[in-house]
Amino acid sequence: MKISDIVSQNTIITSLKATNKREVLEEMSAKLARHENIDVHLVEDAMLERENLGSTAYGGGVAFPHARIDGAKRVKAYFTKLAQPVDFDAIDSQPVDLIFMLVSPENSGADHLEALAVLSKTLRNKTICSKLRKAASKDEIYKILTR
Repeated sequence: MKISDIVSQNTIITSLKATNKREVLEEMSAKLARHENIDVHLVEDAMLERENLGSTAYGGGVAFPHARIDGAKRVKAYFTKLAQPVDFDAIDSQPVDLIFMLVSPENSGADHLEALAVLSKTLRNKTICSKLRKAASKDEIYKILTR
């Protein structure tokens, strides 16, 4: 699986104005639900439930909220870069500004895990994260993510 299999220019969100973790999850869930034609409450509830199990922020300003959702037709990732980092209860206690939200069909165990691995590998690269933080457009972000 390549990142271009699960991310497109349409799944890059550049206008998120959230100021805390819950707002991030709500706003990203709403955009994802609208684009993927899934009930927004299913997405939002699944993301909040997953975060209640433990933060999906692993450090370095990066988070990966994710869930398998009844009604999802395919594995899809949405990316946002926040103008102002927010507290995401990360393991390193640092705020988060780079976020991939991943949804997968309910029965997509292996594909879901593979997608998480691809996204994680991408954002564990400090050079890529630095470039993403400097990027000014969806096109630039997409090129950085898919190189």
